[in-house]
Amino acid sequence: MQAYRALEATFARISALEDASGILGWDAQTLMPDGAAEGRGDQIAVLRGLAHDLLTDPATADRLAAAADEDGLDDWQRANLAEMRRAYIHAAAVPRDLVEASSRAVSRAEMTWREARRTADFALLRPDLAEVLRLQREIGRAKGERLSLSPYDALLDSYDPGLRQADIDPLFSVLEAELPDLIAAARARQEAAGPAPVAAGPFPVEAQRQVGLALMRAAGFDFARGRLDVSLHPFCGGATDDVRITTRYDETDFARALMGVLHETGHALYEQGRPAAWRRQPVGAARGMSLHESQSLTLEMQAGRSRDFVAYLAPLVREAFGGTGPAWEADALYRNYTRVEPGFIRVDADEVTYPAHILLRYRLERALIRGEMEIDDLPGAFNDGMHRLLGLSVPDDARGCLQDIHWPGGAWGYFPTYTLGAMMAAQLFEAACAAEPDLRPGLARGDFAPLVGWLRANVHQKGSALGTQEILTLATGRPLSADIFLGHLRRRYLDA
Repeated sequence: MQAYRALEATFARISALEDASGILGWDAQTLMPDGAAEGRGDQIAVLRGLAHDLLTDPATADRLAAAADEDGLDDWQRANLAEMRRAYIHAAAVPRDLVEASSRAVSRAEMTWREARRTADFALLRPDLAEVLRLQREIGRAKGERLSLSPYDALLDSYDPGLRQADIDPLFSVLEAELPDLIAAARARQEAAGPAPVAAGPFPVEAQRQVGLALMRAAGFDFARGRLDVSLHPFCGGATDDVRITTRYDETDFARALMGVLHETGHALYEQGRPAAWRRQPVGAARGMSLHESQSLTLEMQAGRSRDFVAYLAPLVREAFGGTGPAWEADALYRNYTRVEPGFIRVDADEVTYPAHILLRYRLERALIRGEMEIDDLPGAFNDGMHRLLGLSVPDDARGCLQDIHWPGGAWGYFPTYTLGAMMAAQLFEAACAAEPDLRPGLARGDFAPLVGWLRANVHQKGSALGTQEILTLATGRPLSADIFLGHLRRRYLDA
């Protein structure tokens, strides 16, 4: 197995370079002074270029060919070899100068986005975003030619192996047909019940942070291999065995930060729970962003907003913030945490209206990559879509097309995974509850162990040894279905 062993050594080095890029990227979004942005962009670009060189070295191609004929590989090693081959094909399709140019363009655009979002000035971001889009189109074309895919499908495949528009469109069509009536019915039910009392702030940031840390501990986050910080846009990043998550605080609304912490902790648990023996190999990586998002939404939406968990959370936050009165009772908190109300900001959206935000972004980014729309048309098209899907008139671009970092950050083809992940979360949680009778009672005690243990065995420990649909089908008994997600929404918002 000489060729295979040499490949393992190469991919371990690539993993180390990616980890270094991850820590530098985390720092850029949390602690780095703005004046260091250009230098940081160069640093990350060089690291990514080095990783690209290792991956596309002719010796790597030769070893991939030789390893395919070697005897003695077990099932995990063969799966690892398949993932190595997949990574090679994606990388070899894109020239090194394009990799570095894209990395630098993204670093510039991310920094410009911060100011553009703060000032609601799309014109400020437009040139940098146009350059990111131009390069993403080039990358999509290059990968598409190598993979015999359309440019957009090739970009989708970068984030979720095997995912295609042909898979997404039928699922999203069902949601688009069903969601308007579901949203209307949920809001009518809420109106008939009357408003729930709302706890009054201010809620000190340090108290919010301490509750967030308590929730992370309850969920099983390993603080010896990770930490919690603050950023403009919450995320989970860092490196292997150094998982960094962030949130953002609002002293008028503690729920936003706490639910953000639960969401990012779900991502972090997936990263911390990957198979230890394969952490620095492709087969040990998380299996795509849809499944990754399912882990964050299982924790935040399925568990974190359940009546069971809110019964545990209510006295915890009441004590932390010195609350008194009916607004701090579990029923009031639950009703506020599950309130359906169309809003401008995707990351603050409830789980019933959230898919509409993704449907819009999916259509827009697909049209932009295809060349059916240009950057200048983005603000107007975004605003029109928000009005059509949610009945909202967007007041400014900060609450419109500037609100997300994904497009300036070069993440084109990523957005659909959010709603696919929500659908998977509903399916996984239903299966976990059926398999673990103590799961819901455990949540009412603040004990996530039955849920996280089931996810460890059925998702985290699988790494990338199987495909997304294989993992989901083995865990739940069926491939992804919109029906389970819609059934969950109806039970929670119309029947409960």
